[in-house]
Amino acid sequence: MLSKTATSALAAAGLVGGYAVARQTGNRQLGGAVLAAAGGVCTYNWAKSSGPGRAAALLGTYVAAFGGSHPLAKKIGAWPSVGVVAGTTALVSQLVSKSDG
Repeated sequence: MLSKTATSALAAAGLVGGYAVARQTGNRQLGGAVLAAAGGVCTYNWAKSSGPGRAAALLGTYVAAFGGSHPLAKKIGAWPSVGVVAGTTALVSQLVSKSDG
């Protein structure tokens, strides 16, 4: 199991990495696979450390961040949008998940 901080960082990296892979390869499905893999690992860790309710809430945050990045990108640009949602997701993960100890 990853630490609380590592899981928060992985959630942000999943959002950034998923977008980067999709953009660089031109393959949205591959980017989605990166996003899903990171989300799966995060959800597993959130469930182990914080229980299923918090894990579900954090997964919902992760998915909402992905969905919300699209309309936000139309207002502020793609990369800034990804940065905002990734940072917000990491912060929410830190605040909602239980501490490492």
